[in-house]
Amino acid sequence: MDLRSKAVLKRPDYSMHRALYKSMGYSDYDLERPLIGIANSWNRITPGHYNLNHVSEYVKQGIFQAGGTPIEFGVIAPCDGIAQAHIGMHFILPSRDLIANDVEMMVEAHQLDAVVLLGSCDKIVPGMLMAAARLDIPAILVVGGPMEGGCMFDERAADTTSLTEGLGMLRNGKIDEATYLKLENHAAPTCGSCSFLGTANTMCCVAEAIGMCLPGSATIPAMQANRLRSAQAAGRQIVYLVEQGITARAIINEKGIENAIRVSTAIGGSTNVALHIPAIGYEADWKVTMDRFEELCRTTPYIAKMNPAAAPNVPDFHAAGGVPAVMKEILPLLHGDAMTVTGKSVAENVAGAVVHDRGIIKPLSAPWQAGGGIAVLRGNLAPDSAITKPAAIKPEMHTFTGAARCFDYEEAAIEAILEGKVEAGNVVVIRYEGPKGGPGMREMYTAMKLLYGRGLALTTAVVTDGRFSGTNNGCFVGHISPEAAEGGPLAIVQDGDTITIDIPTRGLHLHVSDEEIQTRLASWQPPEPKFKRGYLSLYARLAESADKGAIIKNKA
Repeated sequence: MDLRSKAVLKRPDYSMHRALYKSMGYSDYDLERPLIGIANSWNRITPGHYNLNHVSEYVKQGIFQAGGTPIEFGVIAPCDGIAQAHIGMHFILPSRDLIANDVEMMVEAHQLDAVVLLGSCDKIVPGMLMAAARLDIPAILVVGGPMEGGCMFDERAADTTSLTEGLGMLRNGKIDEATYLKLENHAAPTCGSCSFLGTANTMCCVAEAIGMCLPGSATIPAMQANRLRSAQAAGRQIVYLVEQGITARAIINEKGIENAIRVSTAIGGSTNVALHIPAIGYEADWKVTMDRFEELCRTTPYIAKMNPAAAPNVPDFHAAGGVPAVMKEILPLLHGDAMTVTGKSVAENVAGAVVHDRGIIKPLSAPWQAGGGIAVLRGNLAPDSAITKPAAIKPEMHTFTGAARCFDYEEAAIEAILEGKVEAGNVVVIRYEGPKGGPGMREMYTAMKLLYGRGLALTTAVVTDGRFSGTNNGCFVGHISPEAAEGGPLAIVQDGDTITIDIPTRGLHLHVSDEEIQTRLASWQPPEPKFKRGYLSLYARLAESADKGAIIKNKA
């Protein structure tokens, strides 16, 4: 094996390096083996990462068993849920690039031979995959797994988002405070990534679909023993990847990325994949355009339905067969010869997969719906693109026309909804929440959940240059590009303007003449930056638009 770590551990020139390792207890024996980084995003603030220290111990066992030496280091991992609906959400999407940079810095500074990426949640998983593609060394992702569903609420197992829906019900007099407190205490019974198919679990499934996770591992519940056995197997497998010289870009390439897009839409995954997959592709030197994204989504049937589109949660999906079962069903649409971290092809990996519950995973010949779960819209309100999720929208809402009710930031929209100032027939416009304008492209999760709680989910819509949580339902369109802060048409929408969302024709239209749009744009002035110092000030200047994945360019 050609181990790059050995170049910086040769005696006598690099004896100082060896001494530094030895100061922590490493031996000559340890330093002769492949040095395998473990990028561990464990903390005690993010439930999806709370178990990763335990998971890491089993990864280390596997590395030792296979003849490697684990070198563990920490990575930040902010919690989307705790950051919701306040200033903290500005920092969540920008953390993705910091995570990618952090992993790159640690691995390159110490010339580690490979890296095991431990993460579970929304921006951590894509950030780690971006780092793997950028580094192009042997890499494997190990996730912490989803939490179990909670107490019964609103005719399904509760999850953390049930609290926001419940708040709307509480304010509307549909439930009492005792019921709401019970929900708070029993909605999240275990640690793990949130039990629904939000961005966290979607991106774990995407990682498996690309080929960067061991088959079947993305959805093993956090508290199951098999989560630990899978982690140990991943530890052994990373040493195998080093021995075979299989690096990340042998897996994260056109075939793996296109497989990931198809799987994400086949399971009705989070709209945030339209940000993260292009960003991963950018690091792998493969451009993912919105035209190609839409083509793959439109030609991939929606075959696996779970929360927020149906009652089953991700642990139920896992029991039904999980990602391998879905990939076997849609194998005719996939690149079956794509390489994976097993050293085998996708087709070989899923050959033995079985669907155990046809109430969750349908056959390719009889899907839940013919078109995919995610769609790209365009029109005079979104010249470059916008993203929606037909899988989470009732069919009768796939075409919606209403009067604009405009807000220049999320908090104003939330206040209006709670005060009953948003009515049936309104299209709630929330702007200046894009990558630059937010900055950080906050999730408009709370507004959507409050509309649901107040009984307006089927009579209103939300249109924004921000984004959405994977758990949102109702009628919603996000990622509008160009964003309002860059002078996109969303900036000049006025209260009372008519807007039409037409998912079947992939349209998003403002019923204002082209001449009037240009007149309004000519008098528009960009808003003052919301952050004038710190990382968000820098991010607002550097981030690309949503249709490009909100990336920060790092190539000459």
